[in-house]
Amino acid sequence: MQSPEGEAFPTAFQAVLLYVALLLCELLVGAALRDMRSLARLTAEQISALTLVLANGCVFVVVMHFQNISYRSLFHHSSASRRATLALVVPPVLLLVPALMLTISTALELLVRIAPMSAWEERLFQRMGDSGIASLIAACILAPVLEEMLFRGIVLRGFLRQYSRWHAILGSAVLFGAAHLNIYQFVVGIAMGVVLGWLYERTRSLIPCIALHVAYNSGLVAMGRLVNSQSDAMSAAGVATVWLVSLAVAGCGTMALRRMLSPRPR
Repeated sequence: MQSPEGEAFPTAFQAVLLYVALLLCELLVGAALRDMRSLARLTAEQISALTLVLANGCVFVVVMHFQNISYRSLFHHSSASRRATLALVVPPVLLLVPALMLTISTALELLVRIAPMSAWEERLFQRMGDSGIASLIAACILAPVLEEMLFRGIVLRGFLRQYSRWHAILGSAVLFGAAHLNIYQFVVGIAMGVVLGWLYERTRSLIPCIALHVAYNSGLVAMGRLVNSQSDAMSAAGVATVWLVSLAVAGCGTMALRRMLSPRPR
């Protein structure tokens, strides 16, 4: 049954079912691609990237068809122009990235000390840090774009029509974190989900959300390579300087965003 674009979809329960459907689709597509691996001469990382794209594509085609949502509307459902959003909102958004990386990485280090990773989880994160080109594209471009389309463009957009502002943002952030299927990325997902959710609620555009998500993932990859290449730990003064500069830059970005995106009094 076809629904009008303005109808509230998905509810919280429908959002969970939507993600379950995506997981099942990824399993089926992944199994099919692995069967064709020798024929197509695909590497494991290429199969992973293709699975991500094809499974999400199948789900988006079905959802957007039955909800009458165009890709133009999905990516930018705002009265502001795309060029203005790109030129005015994205630069201060990118200023938040260093502080987010440092804060979340520190929180994760504390979490790992409290709850050490299992061997399976260590292998998972090692594969995620693979430096192959397909893995880099999947982690730094495909995953941010597809996750923003699903969790902000479809889930949060629907939640904002049904629930209060912060209930919608927090609900979508929890679902975003839970979708990663491990406690470490669950924490990251909630933190990033709240920031991305606020940004989407203010702008009704995926453009700044994707920019932030791509920059954050890319920054983590770059930071991981830098740490691996440095044998000596940074001095306490160096760490303090990095923190101070990152927080100062993030403060400038936050003030600019609040000034641009805060609701105007009527």
